[in-house]
Amino acid sequence: MADWYTKLVSGLLFPWHEKLKGHDTVAVRRSMEETQWWPRKRILELQGERLGRFIQDIVENVPYYRQLFQERGLTAAGIDSPAALARLPFLTKPVIRKHAEALKAQDARGLARFNTGGSTGEPLIFYIGKERVSHDVAAKWRATRWWGVDIGDPEIVVWGSPIELGAQDHVRNLRDRVFRTRLLPAFEFSPENLDRFVDEIRHFRPRMLFGYPSSLALIARHAEARNVSMDTLGIRVAFVTSERLYDDQKADIERVFGCPTANGYGGRDAGFIAHQCPEGGMHITAEDVIVEIVDREGNPLPPGESGEVVVTHMATRDFPFVRYRTGDIAVLDPDDCPCGRGLPLLKEVQGRTTDFIVASDGTLMHGLSLIYAVRDVPGVAAFKIIQESLELTRILVVPDDRFDEPAAARIRRDAEARLGGTARVVVETVENIPRERSGKYRYVVSHVAS
Repeated sequence: MADWYTKLVSGLLFPWHEKLKGHDTVAVRRSMEETQWWPRKRILELQGERLGRFIQDIVENVPYYRQLFQERGLTAAGIDSPAALARLPFLTKPVIRKHAEALKAQDARGLARFNTGGSTGEPLIFYIGKERVSHDVAAKWRATRWWGVDIGDPEIVVWGSPIELGAQDHVRNLRDRVFRTRLLPAFEFSPENLDRFVDEIRHFRPRMLFGYPSSLALIARHAEARNVSMDTLGIRVAFVTSERLYDDQKADIERVFGCPTANGYGGRDAGFIAHQCPEGGMHITAEDVIVEIVDREGNPLPPGESGEVVVTHMATRDFPFVRYRTGDIAVLDPDDCPCGRGLPLLKEVQGRTTDFIVASDGTLMHGLSLIYAVRDVPGVAAFKIIQESLELTRILVVPDDRFDEPAAARIRRDAEARLGGTARVVVETVENIPRERSGKYRYVVSHVAS
């Protein structure tokens, strides 16, 4: 049950805040809370109608798409379904870098410049308009309310690199205090910082946590190792996103904090794509987002088969994302969720294409195949797997007092057996493994799979 202050924030202060920024977030969320209960057939009909209007709009107002349609002899008419979308080329990061100015709608106003973290290479610079912000915030807000919490409930956010945290100005700090949000930097996890994070969470007594699963799991394990109780604070849910949620992380977060985890899938570039409900369904924000799954050659795959996620976000008319190749691997679910929502589902989000390892014979394997060879070896405090080529894979290990040469030999033996052929594995001990510039932690990076 929301307290009076939460009701004040969610019902008055946050809507006022969004209105001042020129966002129609409240109206979008209310609409989404109605359409989520529609039958899937009706939701897909709505999706098709929106897609048709969206394509017509960008062909008229976005120079890149106007020229593309002219050159290919295409018309906007009839592009009103995922199958019809396949007539259009993919949007890729190199295309965005080359045509960033031409991708801006000629009548766009107030575009905000964003960039990805660049964890796999050169960061991607792109732009977001107020419509996209409104719809993404509304989608996240809707999903938050699925779990019995709301904007204004005390929240701990474990997020961001020092650069992002440095951008926190006085206005944002005031906003966070009013909305009862406490930000902890998900970048430097020294024992001293972990002690401080545990103390802040205990003092703040949040109703929800939000952050990278690796960060929340690390805090949970630290608290447990220090015999500090965290499961009596009244935390109702831990929202995790931006990294793959591994089973051991989920178990540790839920056990230590005494609450369920709610997985979310999306990115700065592609937007909020899907959110998990309490029944376990990963619901796609189908009112705004069309998800296609394609194989390595770009051919569409049916539900149940694993492939790359391609996203069309229909609230991006100011800087369109149409058939955008995310580099993520996932599976569509043909079934319905027991919760009764008609929103289509993702069955599984498996990670980035670079989270996959290529065996010597060319077989693509999820990084878990090597993670399991390292994670449970005694003496491994932290690790990172870097596949440099088919011939060489480096495994960085932060050792504790139990790590020795037999442990390193076991890692080499098991990893080389999984890779097969003449693949060579080198185990290197290091003092620490830095996070990506975004604050994320990546267990696996393959320069072959990408």
